[in-house]
Amino acid sequence: MSDSALIRLSGITKTYGSGQAAFQALKGIDLAIDAGDFVAIMGPSGSGKSTAMNILGCLDTPTSGSYEFEGVQVEQLSRNERALLRRNYLGFVFQGFNLLSRTTALENVELPLIYRGEPAAARHAAARAALRQVGLEGWEHHTPAELSGGQQQRVAIARAIVTRPAVLLADEPTGNLDTHTGEEIMDLISALNRDQGITVLMVTHEPDMAAHAKRVIRFVDGKVDSDRRNGEGA
Repeated sequence: MSDSALIRLSGITKTYGSGQAAFQALKGIDLAIDAGDFVAIMGPSGSGKSTAMNILGCLDTPTSGSYEFEGVQVEQLSRNERALLRRNYLGFVFQGFNLLSRTTALENVELPLIYRGEPAAARHAAARAALRQVGLEGWEHHTPAELSGGQQQRVAIARAIVTRPAVLLADEPTGNLDTHTGEEIMDLISALNRDQGITVLMVTHEPDMAAHAKRVIRFVDGKVDSDRRNGEGA
């Protein structure tokens, strides 16, 4: 990894609870991720991968250690400053899509721009462009109930990229999809990484989906067990 890594975790620990009830979810994570990388994070349930993703996404803070994002010490930021970092640099895609059920695809994609205070005309144009980018031109006025699971996940991806984030964090993005649709979604995420240079961090249980990544990091018992480029030997 280069000295100018986009993201660097050094000695990150996370403990929940205290005393005899304390549980250490992360036990000293060291990790560097360059801009433009595509990383799959794997590991059994309870291995710490989701905790690490929550810290990377500024949804949680470490108990100890250092998290640098573009040279900024994230753990030293206030709650409001972390929210600004999330809003301006990060996009999120979840297994459950997390779309608002009574609003159209276009309105769902516009949501992050509303939080940014973007004017209506700019919001509409950006949301239409994002939907076009994920192959949903002509579906702008359909609600989630009128869309297939794959289409709903495409809307969720459009919502994540409409702010032009530096990093896309995807938590089991194909978990609720059949194999064929999951492959389509992975092809889309791979294209965003390849063609736009968006750095992708993805949690997945599925080796077939991890095969799309450039790099696979495996967590076991709160530690990094292995970290290798796809195509390298075990």
